[in-house]
Amino acid sequence: MLTSIRSLMAASALAGVLFTAAPAFADEAAPPSDFTITGSAAIVSQYRFRGLAQSDNKPAIQGAITLSHSSGFYISTWGSSASAGTAPINIGGTEIDVYGGYTHTFSDAGVTVDGGVYGYLYPGATAGNYYELYGSVAKTFGPATGKVGVYFAPAQKVFNFNWTSPTRSNTYVYGELSSGIPGTPITLHSHLGYTGGGFDWGKAYLDYNVGASVKWKALTLDASLVGTNVSKANINTGFGCANNVACITAFDRMSKTVGVVSLTASF
Repeated sequence: MLTSIRSLMAASALAGVLFTAAPAFADEAAPPSDFTITGSAAIVSQYRFRGLAQSDNKPAIQGAITLSHSSGFYISTWGSSASAGTAPINIGGTEIDVYGGYTHTFSDAGVTVDGGVYGYLYPGATAGNYYELYGSVAKTFGPATGKVGVYFAPAQKVFNFNWTSPTRSNTYVYGELSSGIPGTPITLHSHLGYTGGGFDWGKAYLDYNVGASVKWKALTLDASLVGTNVSKANINTGFGCANNVACITAFDRMSKTVGVVSLTASF
């Protein structure tokens, strides 16, 4: 056997033998996995969630990782540093979100549907963890994408705490529009949402976000204007500040319009 192999290596037909053997090596290669892992890490000038400050208007560090299956099912976790101490919104210094669901794109129609369960965990807070059910539909129009969606938080312990509404559930509906500028790495985006129920902020309120992002390789730089339609008068009555300037100022600072800058690295 060894002699035969040596003879083949010495033969002038070696190149042809190797060529015909190449497909066998290719066939032995492992097939692509049905699972995909993606992630990101970000630095933000402040963390805003549905228009409200979650890091006491201070910088935050965030990260995410997602495991997706070719069938459309996925599970993900996302985390951020957050506010604590005497901040009007005190979520214990850390937020960890765990969520999973199913997404599918109808390529011919340019429509993507998504839905699942989203859990919010606050290890250092006493205000309580909670979960929401979510669903969305997105449609592409050339370089633009429009999206509408809803998050619903059923009755749960988090609503035992002293929010500004006695409602035992919460509904958040939103719409988004984004578009890349052809021939550039720039994307423009906008978001409008409505919170109604147990997570009211002085009242049922609107939040908005408009901005632009620039992508370079795995990095994305974003600058956005983020805010709500909650006024100081809403704060005064909704939080029972009784015209106390310090009280009004503290809660108003959480919801007033600000500029937010972020740098995200994706992998």
